[in-house]
Amino acid sequence: MTCPFCNDIDGRFVESNELAGAFLDGYPVTEGHTLVIPRRHVADYFDLSQAELNSMRQLLHSQKRSLQTIDPGITGFNIGINVGEDAGQTVFHCHIHLIPRRKGDVDNPKGGVRGVIPGRQRY
Repeated sequence: MTCPFCNDIDGRFVESNELAGAFLDGYPVTEGHTLVIPRRHVADYFDLSQAELNSMRQLLHSQKRSLQTIDPGITGFNIGINVGEDAGQTVFHCHIHLIPRRKGDVDNPKGGVRGVIPGRQRY
């Protein structure tokens, strides 16, 4: 299998449970940028089982707490999922981005994830 998230991923996990794992993004947007993935190879968020969703949610919460303990300067988070090539998905193994944010890391954060479409962030 050529999936980069399926090959030798266990050694990269900073935290895991029976159905999911979390690891630092290889191309981080900010320091601490973490990916949460299901252990099962599934490309699309909408194909996850309820048990996988619960496991991934647990890791998102746990990693949020952990990151804020390590870096109290983290004052917010962006959580993102790209589903499909037209939405920007480049690795077709479902993954949730947990991106720590810090006050002043951009000039104007208003609009957050709306910024994925140029010109739509500010409203």
